[in-house]
Amino acid sequence: MSALTNGGPGWGLVGVAWAVLAMGFSAVALFRLGRLRRAHVPLGTRPAVLLLRPVDAPTARELENLTRPIDYAGPLEQVVVSPYRPRLPPGVSWLPSDPPAPNRKVGHLLYALEALPVGSRVVLAVDADVAVTGALVEGLVAPLLQGAALSTAAPTPIDAHDGAGRAMAGLLRYTHHSFLALQVMSAGAKAICGKALGVSPTAMEELKHLSDHIGEDLELSKRLHARGLQVALSTVPAWVPLGTVRTWDVPLSRFTRWMRVLASHRPALFPTVPLLFTPTVPLVLLAALLGSPLLSLAVTVLVGLRVLLALRLDALSAPHEEASRGRSRAMTDWLLGELLLLAAFGVSLGRQGTVTWRGHTYALLPGGRMVRVWPELNGGPG
Repeated sequence: MSALTNGGPGWGLVGVAWAVLAMGFSAVALFRLGRLRRAHVPLGTRPAVLLLRPVDAPTARELENLTRPIDYAGPLEQVVVSPYRPRLPPGVSWLPSDPPAPNRKVGHLLYALEALPVGSRVVLAVDADVAVTGALVEGLVAPLLQGAALSTAAPTPIDAHDGAGRAMAGLLRYTHHSFLALQVMSAGAKAICGKALGVSPTAMEELKHLSDHIGEDLELSKRLHARGLQVALSTVPAWVPLGTVRTWDVPLSRFTRWMRVLASHRPALFPTVPLLFTPTVPLVLLAALLGSPLLSLAVTVLVGLRVLLALRLDALSAPHEEASRGRSRAMTDWLLGELLLLAAFGVSLGRQGTVTWRGHTYALLPGGRMVRVWPELNGGPG
């Protein structure tokens, strides 16, 4: 601390430069999001859809999502792909699957695509923690009908009841880590989330090579982009009901894993997390410590831009029944989201190059390929 205060103007100039860089990043994102229009246009024709729901051991909330009726006007078959048979309503079928692949989600999907007659149906793969609606189905189908190789929907947490849930929602809805913001700021292959995907036959073929990858969605996007194929974002978000998360370990472990995946897939982008995505709290602390009026002014402008960004993202995410309180949460929970991501970044710096996932520890190779560590670093089974 004394080194900082003794550094005087030097540290102040570093802080101002950092704040200006972050301000520019937010200003560009805000400008691009301001031009983004996300009006949902219903499909003229509704093709037959095969909706795959891969899940290992569904929670009570996920079971509730799986039993929700889907108001899609066309033919739709929903299949839960899981090693355990959950209690499902009429019209939802179960396909037993227990893949040996390290990435069990990809294993479930590949098995389902082999075991089920796909025919001319449009294939969607949606995680069990997503509450599927007819609008989401149409939003994922439409880009595929227009020639996209892969469609994806921005994961949008809703109904957060506690601090941990609000931090997750704040990060994915109101900050630069929102997949709407990532979409408009991505250069090259799009940053996507695999919670809700529309999968073309070409993407299905690429998926066969990713059963030993973590972050298969990022790698799939990268491979399709390298082939000159389109990856499109749905105009309809993927609602993810949270309820009560109860423990901060859940979001922290999830986003720590995401940070390690980012370091494996796109190592050049990894340092931008504290630099551009989570600079607010470090800069506020630096300004308070140094007492620099210029730095304080720059940080104030940065905070203002981040609040405007959160409000714009809130307007684009159209949070249905949360609309009355969404604006007030947007103005505060973006900061919770930044803090969560900054903490996850810090934790991810330990044991770089490894990830613990589904009870096993893996070494991460470039592109997210996983190699089982022997013996287990976490004390688990070898």
